[in-house]
Amino acid sequence: MPDQADPTLVTDADLAWLRRCTALAGEARNRTDHPFGSIVVAADGRVVEAMNTVVTTGDPTGHAETNAVRAASQALTSEELATATLYTSTEPCAMCSGAIYWSGIARVVYALSESGLRELVAAQEGVPTMELPCREVFARGGRRVVVAGPAELPEARSVHEGFWV
Repeated sequence: MPDQADPTLVTDADLAWLRRCTALAGEARNRTDHPFGSIVVAADGRVVEAMNTVVTTGDPTGHAETNAVRAASQALTSEELATATLYTSTEPCAMCSGAIYWSGIARVVYALSESGLRELVAAQEGVPTMELPCREVFARGGRRVVVAGPAELPEARSVHEGFWV
């Protein structure tokens, strides 16, 4: 976890990681996937990056966060995950929040909120979006997951503009 007085606050260092997430979201969009990107950063500075792969793989669970959790779980030990931060361009959905919870990742930082995304898209491939913030999912678990966000990052919104029409 970042060295800061309040881990629920988004720092300048967090914003830099979130900007990388939005760049990954743009890369996903450019290859016709949904515009989402995520990064897991270990306490020792190791980084695992992932993008959404729902369209290109035909896997509805291929969200950026679940892809990042899968990759980080292969690259990091459970002890390392327990001190890692997952950064993501958009607030994790209920499925991704569950994956993050079960991975043991300690902290989540996101840019665009779930409600902000809902303002841009009511349905993805005809399926209505879920109105379930990640904090509510994590609150149902038996361990604490620190959440920071939403972060004021205009590019986290703009990467979605015109995509969901």
